[in-house]
Amino acid sequence: MSGRGLPMKMVEKVWGRTHLPPPFAAPEGQRIGEIWFEPPPELPGILAKYLFTSEKLSVQVHPSDAQAPAGSRGKEECWLVLDAEPGATLAIGFERSVGADEMRAAALDGSIERLLAWHPVQAGDFFYLPAGTVHAIGPGLSLVEIQQNSDVTYRLYDYGRPRDLHLDEGIAVASGAPCDPANMRPVGESGAATLVEGPHFRLDRVAGAPAEAVAARYAGPLLVMPLAGAADIGGERIEAGGCGLAADIAAVDLGACRSALLTQPA
Repeated sequence: MSGRGLPMKMVEKVWGRTHLPPPFAAPEGQRIGEIWFEPPPELPGILAKYLFTSEKLSVQVHPSDAQAPAGSRGKEECWLVLDAEPGATLAIGFERSVGADEMRAAALDGSIERLLAWHPVQAGDFFYLPAGTVHAIGPGLSLVEIQQNSDVTYRLYDYGRPRDLHLDEGIAVASGAPCDPANMRPVGESGAATLVEGPHFRLDRVAGAPAEAVAARYAGPLLVMPLAGAADIGGERIEAGGCGLAADIAAVDLGACRSALLTQPA
């Protein structure tokens, strides 16, 4: 195996969109919120996906590996904003320290939304979310999410939608602290940037062929997500909006790719 494209799955969400930005298109009448790529057997611990929002997502939190239910992974994740409507925001952590009792009361009466630190965002903003970070995504956003491959999500507040909440589990793993400013930074809409280096995965954005120092970090199988232009992986062409698995960095030709993400477990 030198490379292959990964199967793509569109997922309907109450907060999704009926119209998606190119190169994607939502099936008629469906509100697509996520497009994710089936993790290959070679890299089962990492998941790459796109998110598209027209409404606020729930206020939620994810456990660490140590806190996750038996047989499950924890979930650390990161977001790269691709497009943001005017006034679009994300919530990462709290404005001030919040104790468990206050967090529970605020989740029950809905005031937890006002305790969160909401950040105006634009294309090229990057966020890393350690496990335990309480967060929410606002409407009007398109972003890439790279995460540990886990579906363990604890909802603390959901704006009255008829979905289950998980207050006991969520508060038990949630950090009531503000987010570390080092986990939020603008990286611009283009150009090379190292976005994550461990503990669970590494992530780089490259513009054309990666620098020698970047390529040297990618030993073994990796995922390649072209954002603008196309990548060649072992002779298979992966267009923007797709995701491919490469056996190693030597199998990846990004000469025709103006922007791409490279990722693999750390």
